[in-house]
Parts: sequence; C-alpha cells; structure tokens
Amino acid sequence: MLAGWSLLESGHTFLGGYGAARALDDGFLAGRPVTGLLWLAAAATAAVLGGFAVRGVFTGLAGLVEPLRDGLVRRTVRGALAGALADPARADTAAVSRLTGQTEAARDGFAGVLLTLRSFVFTAAGALLGLGALAPLLLPFVVLPLVLGTGLFLAVLSPMAARQRAYLDADEALAAAAGRTCEGLRDITACGAGPRTAEELTELVAAEAAASRALARWSAARTVALGVSAHLPVLSLLAGAPWLLRNGVTAGALVGALTYLTQSLLPALNTLMTALGATGTRLLVVLDRLAGGAPSPAHRPHPVDGPGTRPVPATPGTAGAGPLRTAASPPAPVRDAVGARPPAVELRSVTFGYGARPVLERLDLTVRHGEHLAVVGPSGIGKSTLTALVSGMLTPQAGEILVDGGTVVGRPPEELARRRSLVPQEAYVCSGTVRENLCYLRPEATDGELDATLEALSLHRLVDGLGGLSASVEPHRLSQGERQLFALARAHLSAAPLLLLDEATCHLSPREEERAETALAARPGTLIVVAHRLSSARRADRVLVLDGTRPASGTHDELLAASPLYRDLVGVWSGGAGR
Repeated sequence: MLAGWSLLESGHTFLGGYGAARALDDGFLAGRPVTGLLWLAAAATAAVLGGFAVRGVFTGLAGLVEPLRDGLVRRTVRGALAGALADPARADTAAVSRLTGQTEAARDGFAGVLLTLRSFVFTAAGALLGLGALAPLLLPFVVLPLVLGTGLFLAVLSPMAARQRAYLDADEALAAAAGRTCEGLRDITACGAGPRTAEELTELVAAEAAASRALARWSAARTVALGVSAHLPVLSLLAGAPWLLRNGVTAGALVGALTYLTQSLLPALNTLMTALGATGTRLLVVLDRLAGGAPSPAHRPHPVDGPGTRPVPATPGTAGAGPLRTAASPPAPVRDAVGARPPAVELRSVTFGYGARPVLERLDLTVRHGEHLAVVGPSGIGKSTLTALVSGMLTPQAGEILVDGGTVVGRPPEELARRRSLVPQEAYVCSGTVRENLCYLRPEATDGELDATLEALSLHRLVDGLGGLSASVEPHRLSQGERQLFALARAHLSAAPLLLLDEATCHLSPREEERAETALAARPGTLIVVAHRLSSARRADRVLVLDGTRPASGTHDELLAASPLYRDLVGVWSGGAGR
C-alpha cells in the first residue's frame, strides 16, 4: 500500500520539474503562452494528486508502526516480569522508562524514519528520472555533489549514535538511582548517608550533562554536513550553467533542474538527514536498549549499601521485607570457657559507618536469651543500623557479631532466616490470601497456632473484616497500621528465637503497640525493639541508649539517674504525642 501511494508522489515530482521546463521551452520562450499555461496546469494537477498520495501514505503507515510498538511493549513487560520473579530484591525499575518513554520513542522514531525515507526514495526517483528526460548532461552536476554531501553526513552518524547511546545510558542510570534513593529516604536519613547519597546523585547528574553536551556537539557537526548537502548541488548546477548552455542544454531544462533541486529533491534530502541524524540514531539506540543490548543501570549498587557488603536475594527471614547482605564464610560457633549456652546476641567491638565518621564505634553489647531490650536514641544515631547489623543485612567494618554463639557474617541466608526475624517500619503485605500472608515465615503452622497468634494480637476482627483466612488480600486497601499488624503476626508465628522490631509499631495506637510488644515478649525467645514511644522502653527488661560513641544500658530508672540523653528523650516523649 505504501509503495502504491508513493508512486503517485514520484509522478507528482516528475511533472513538477518537467512541466516547468516544457512551459518555458515549448511555451513562453517559443511564443506559445497557451502551451506554457497548459504545462503549468499539468504540474499543478500533479501537485493535487500528490496531496491525495500523502493521505494514503499515512493510512498505510499505521499498519507497520503500531505492531512494532505493541511488540516492544510485550517484550519489555515479559523481560521486566521475568527479571522480577527471578530476583525480586533487584527488580529492574528502569523497565518503567523503557515501557512508558522508550517504546513510544521507538514507535514515533520508526514512523518518522520510514515516512521520510520512503518520501526521499520516491521523490529522488521522480527527480532523477525527470533530469534524465530533460538532459542527461544535467545528472553529473546534480548527482556527484549530492553523493559527496550525503557521504559527509553519513560519516557523522556513527559517532552521533554512540553519543546518543551514552546519553540514554546516563539518563537511565540517573532515573534508576533517583528511584532507589526516594524509596530509601528513611534509611538514608537514619543512617546519616545523606551527604554520600547526594554526592553520588550529583555525579550522575554531571555525567548526564556531559553526555548531553557531547551529543549537542555532534548535532552541530550534523548541521554542517546538512548544509553542505543542501547547497552544494545548487552551486554546482549554477557554476556549470554556461558550459551546459553551450552544449545544448536549454534554459527551460536548467530551470526544470533547479525546480527539481529546490522544490523536491533537496527538501526531501534535508528532511531525511534531519530524521536520520536525530530520530534515526535515537531509534537505533532505543531499539538496542529494548532488545537487551546493554545491562540495565537498575542493577548497580544501592547508594546506601554500606562498605564491605554485597547483595544476596531476600529471604523469608524478614517479616516486613528487604534484602539480606552477607559476606565471607562463617567461623565456628563461639561458646564461653565453661560450655554454658552463649548469649542470644553478642557484639564485640563492632564499628560501622557510611562515610569517614562511624555510626557505631567499638560497640560491645550482650543480650541474654529471653531478654526484652529496647533501643533508644535521637534520629540518625544508628538504631536501624544496629538492627540491620544484628540481622545480617549489613556487615560490620570491624568487630564481630554473634547470634546464639555463631557469627552472623557468612551464615547462609536460610540459616539466618531460622535464627532471627526482622520487622522493619515499612511493613509489606503481598498479594494472596490472608493465611498465606500470616504464615509466610512458617507455612507449616497449624490452625491452632495461627488462631493463638490472632488471639494474642487481637487480630480476629481485622481478619474477619477481610473475609477470613481464605480471603484474598488487596495490599493497597490496607492502612499502614494494618500492614504492620500483618508483619507483627508473621513474626509472632515464626519459629525464629530472635525478633528485631525496627520501629515496627509506629503506625499503631499506644494500646495496639502495648498488646503487640507484650505478645511478642511473651513468646519463647529474645526481643529487641527500636522504641517509638517511652512506653516501649518502660516495658523492656533493659534499655540501650545510643549516644554517638558513648552508649549506655540499664533499666529505665537506672538510666534516668545515669544518662543525660535518656532524661532528655524521656522529657521529649512525656511532653509530646509519643507518650
């Protein structure tokens, strides 16, 4: 269909220059103005037919363009889903850019390049045929400079495509890093990693700006090549006009040749080169990206990953969500000299930081089996970092962390999942049934055990409101507090002897928080809570106050007497909504 309609364009182009030449030679210059007017009328009629041809071309264009876009969308969605299922912790967030922006860019680019390429081919065919019909001597004066200018332009395309690829790479890297940073703002703030994250994002912004400037420089070179291609054939024809007239080329044929150049051939060439230089190079790069020709920047390290860590997939040992990070091989379990049971948690001179200044420095801590420990301190002091270290999500830069006598660093994720359960502030609920969500950490739990958990946390009303244990859960319909209750119930039902709550009750009412912490402290095992309210610290057997590099621990009353920071925190809690 495209070829058929395009043949009409060739006819329009042929009659445009040929009619002008005949109107002069056979009409006005020969003293026959009627003949000249008839030839001009024929050229005008061809222009009207060319308009109908353009309408038909656009009708046929959709049949080629839309299937390409649909195929690219299917490929992008399949690839993103396959990657997310294979490694949920490292899902390719750059797929959003490919799906929403790059597939549309490929669709529009393909349509533009196809339209202009088709127009140039058939316009050039009509113009060259017309030049040959008028006077074969005209062809070298037009074709040779046209080929020279086109060759210069094509020489620019390859480096320009490389710069276009570099710009897209930089843009994707910045978009992926910005998305990860927005998701982890709370952790970045709590860990004091703001300056480092800002520095890394600034580097990515600078890289994108540099890539954009390089692309602009090659775009300027393309413009120069475009100018040469557009003007050299006209200059060649004008310079050779005296010789052509001496060798039998008529004045009408020269006017017809200029008409072909200025009205048809050079505008079509200009449009083609513009499309190839901008849209075409971008189309090639985008198609290569969509086909998986380059690794996605979504898999680069997260800006808040601590030094000396490496990511491994998330395991069921986290009641909320989040990847585990471990490194090296586990040493043998450590016990004391008399063979007694080792502490539930032990930190030996642990140091960790995200920059030059450590968040925790040479921290020593021992938590007994069955103990309920509350961790308090100002925002960003290292409370979340401490739970991440104990859970194995971060690796200490110095010192040793032991859980039940075995080092955390290097333990297989499956073993860590059996030893501890971490409930972060951001509680995640998955699509599935209520039972599947609650039993995620312990699929073999019996109905009696599940009912005991619901009773301990007073969740029967919530579960019944959702339609029972077999009802499907729509996560977006749950409030943040309801999601936290789901995560706490998972932790209560799990068999892990160590529970870590990182402000996991911040969206609950004081009564709900008390009920949840009391139920979790009553189950067999050890409980470590990053306290959100003063009441959490009062309920604990012992309180750990993080105060920079001078931590203190003791009961609530002991710390009131010994720790100025704890007294200040109690004063803030007692005077605000966090009581």
